Amino acid sequence: MSLFKAASTVSLLTLLSRITGLVRELLIASTFGASAMTDAFNVAFRIPNLFRRFFAEGAFSQAFVPVLAATRAQHGDEATHALISHVATVMSWVLLLTSVVGVLGAPVLVWVMASGLQQSPSGYDVAVVMTRWMFPYIAFMSLVALAAGVINTWKRFAIPAVTPVLLNVAMIGAAWWGAPWFKQHGLEPIYAMAGGVLFGGVLQLTVQLLALRQLGLLPRMGWRWRAIREAWADPACQNIAKLMLPALLGVSVAHISTIINTQIASHLTPGSVSWLTYADRLMEFPTALLGVAIGVVLMPQLAAAKAADDAQKYSDMLDWGLRVVVLFTLPCAVALLVFAQPLVATLYHYGAFTAHDVAQTRVALMGYGAGLLGLVAIKVLAPGYYASQDIKTPVKIAMAVLLITQLLNLLLVPVLAHAGLALAIGLGAMVNAAWLLLGLLRRGTYQPSAGWVRFLLQVALASALLGGFLAWTAQALDWVALQAHAVQRVAWLGLVVVVAGVLYLGSARLCGLKIMHFLRR
Repeated sequence: MSLFKAASTVSLLTLLSRITGLVRELLIASTFGASAMTDAFNVAFRIPNLFRRFFAEGAFSQAFVPVLAATRAQHGDEATHALISHVATVMSWVLLLTSVVGVLGAPVLVWVMASGLQQSPSGYDVAVVMTRWMFPYIAFMSLVALAAGVINTWKRFAIPAVTPVLLNVAMIGAAWWGAPWFKQHGLEPIYAMAGGVLFGGVLQLTVQLLALRQLGLLPRMGWRWRAIREAWADPACQNIAKLMLPALLGVSVAHISTIINTQIASHLTPGSVSWLTYADRLMEFPTALLGVAIGVVLMPQLAAAKAADDAQKYSDMLDWGLRVVVLFTLPCAVALLVFAQPLVATLYHYGAFTAHDVAQTRVALMGYGAGLLGLVAIKVLAPGYYASQDIKTPVKIAMAVLLITQLLNLLLVPVLAHAGLALAIGLGAMVNAAWLLLGLLRRGTYQPSAGWVRFLLQVALASALLGGFLAWTAQALDWVALQAHAVQRVAWLGLVVVVAGVLYLGSARLCGLKIMHFLRR
């Protein structure tokens, strides 16, 4: 399977995930609005997601996938299956202990994450209860990450890419049917969302395990002490643990930034955490469709190229990934900056979500948009280090960027409130991406192919034309006032998106950029 075809498969399935995720957020916004209760849910949901970065697609995947790919290339499938079983055994026990500690320590975790919720005592208590309900979700998702790493290494990208849809479907059901049922029985409706998260985790793990079984790679779990010792004695398993240590530090740095930002937002106007969350969900469309999709495809193949000592293939894959990122991310960033209000109004402005919420979410989305290119590029640049089993360098860069981001918070939040938090994250991501790129260039791991200057000029010109069109359409209609004509507003948005896509691709082609030839290179 070619890189483009594999990335397209992951991207399309990720698009389905993001569409269902958007429906999920739309239902949450229209049902609950932006309030102390939605802030409580977003904080409670964020806590297991933070820990998931340690044990799932963050530190664990960064360490596990390169070792897994190298083991398969050097020792064959049987040794790889043994490694999978050993890692699953050790991870299961670690996750069990972590879940117990997390459930017991939920009040402390909520206070550390968002002590500002105490402005509304009921909101703080609700956040603690939901954190306890959702904490086992970490265990499910961490095992999902293990299964996804294996399946992607076998170049079966579809199942891992589509399973997040199951979480969204579960949460949609919770918002649509669960919340009214809870309210009918005198319970806080937002609790239904916590149940939906936990059920979604069970569904995702079930599907991944079935896929592993089909490949004949279902882990042989060991539950006795002897089996645990045998699993830990595996040198490859210990290598993964060693690689995870700097990765954990790197993830911790990112989480410290998230915790600080959530703390700051919780002390701002009630609803600030929710406005940032709604904006983040829209920003996830391009980051997932482009950065995550390309990163998922590149990671195992970069690791295999490194194991085979094929430096040219390694560099060529990075070059291709970066060009795809620039080609599709720059116009998306322009769209988030000049077309934010129509997007937010059309997608969220229903029910309890007010015009004020539209305005506040819009400025947060623009802040993220300023750093979108960096946020997506990191997903391609970081695997360039991880595939070489170099996790320390990205960690050092992340630590420096953390300091820069917090300095930006000091400057921006007093002026822009919650939007300053989003803008600081965006600008910090740009610095992070530039630093990672410079490191790859200096060590010679990445050697850009010819034609980059011409390519950048072509993309910039096409993006400028796109930006002019979107800025005009944003002013031509009163997108907030069209709330009373929801179908008409959705139709207008669809038409604008289609015309914008044709305009961008057509103008890029007129500038001499042969997009399909480039993608199939």
